[in-house]
Amino acid sequence: MSSPATAAPSPTGIRRIVAASLIGTTIEWYDFFLYGTAAALVFNKLFFPTSDPLTGTLIAFVTYAIGFLARPLGGVVFGHFGDRLGRKKLLVLSLLMMGGATFAMGLLPTHASIGVGAPILLTVLRLVQGFALGGEWGGAVLIVSEHGGDRHRGFWASWPQSGAPGGNLLATGVLALLAAVQSDATFLAWGWRVPFLLSGVLVVVGLWIRLSVSESPVFLAAQAARGASGEARGELPVVQVFRRSWRQVLTAVGARFGENISYYVLTSFLLVYVTAHLGLPKSTALNAVLIGSAVHFVTIPAWGALSDRIGRRPVTLIGSAGMAVWAFAFFALVDSESFVVITAAVTAGLLLHGAMYGPQAAFISELFDTEVRYSGASMGSQLASIVAGALAPIVAVELLKDHGSSLPVSLYLCAAAVVTTLTVAFARETRGRDLARTATAPAPAPGYDRKDAAGTLSA
Repeated sequence: MSSPATAAPSPTGIRRIVAASLIGTTIEWYDFFLYGTAAALVFNKLFFPTSDPLTGTLIAFVTYAIGFLARPLGGVVFGHFGDRLGRKKLLVLSLLMMGGATFAMGLLPTHASIGVGAPILLTVLRLVQGFALGGEWGGAVLIVSEHGGDRHRGFWASWPQSGAPGGNLLATGVLALLAAVQSDATFLAWGWRVPFLLSGVLVVVGLWIRLSVSESPVFLAAQAARGASGEARGELPVVQVFRRSWRQVLTAVGARFGENISYYVLTSFLLVYVTAHLGLPKSTALNAVLIGSAVHFVTIPAWGALSDRIGRRPVTLIGSAGMAVWAFAFFALVDSESFVVITAAVTAGLLLHGAMYGPQAAFISELFDTEVRYSGASMGSQLASIVAGALAPIVAVELLKDHGSSLPVSLYLCAAAVVTTLTVAFARETRGRDLARTATAPAPAPGYDRKDAAGTLSA
């Protein structure tokens, strides 16, 4: 029989939980990526006007990176209360904060109207975005991981991961549509505000869905057990993480390093490279990312499902080793200036990224105990966002600005992929771990067989 803590819900129940997480993460990533896309296309002109377009873009990307700096703080705060109060409440709060900040961006006056106050207000709202997203990821993947059973965790937990390309798809699609039906002057005058204001509508939909799901049964079981034993709460979850699980945190950071950098180079930096370096219309890059993100969205769960069959490590290594090679082919193809070839290059790159990203939710969730899982998963993920994702567009733009060539960017992307390859190659396989057990309990042997989705070992 399955324990209450690990028993899988009905197919209808798990699908509802997955849908709530997916829609919520899609909205939050839409908000977050919208800023990155706007930073590459319009914020350099509206909020950071300079005589050199690349310099203005670089400054815009610095504020983009500031949002990443707030993510670990969000991970600590949301992780603490998520481990103490539950996953659901914090997911609702993160969605409200992210949506409110994005909606407010659509109302901001520009540099031409109020001068230096405009970029300051924009930066403050970007910090709120980063803080909210720092708590979003851990809660979204955990509430799915802890509701589902061991056998199909990689598949179910990968769906919230699809929220990243889903949000990027939505943000890029809205901007591409506006760019297609508006002149550049109209888009700069007011058209860019529309996708930011649209966030208000999306948040209402996301809240309605998120409020309908139940709390994680694994968390509730751990909370009940702690209450029944009279165990004191003791030290803060974040302190426990760094005292007892620092190796797992470093593993999570390393696993995300190449994945983070590759994603922002393939999407955000590509917009700069195609428009500022190659001199092509912004629609070329936007549409290439749009098509690539659509393929990315539907293939991430396939990579997650494959990780349930052969393990988290082998699938991740396919992506990271492949990305180390593709880093050089990617820019060679983009330099062709052919829309079809650029789209193929972006799509292939995002397929390899998906191999790293799909199993990641289950892999990182399985690294930590229930009492500190929200804090541990959030900290590992968000520390990587600072050292990798935050700096990726800035480093790439600076390398391009200094050298006038894509080769240094390719070397940078390759090195990042090698870091993830080495980290995962030396990590322990986590597939099949019962999340109700302690992290020190041995994992099932490769090729484990289960009676049911809850993970009861076969005789």
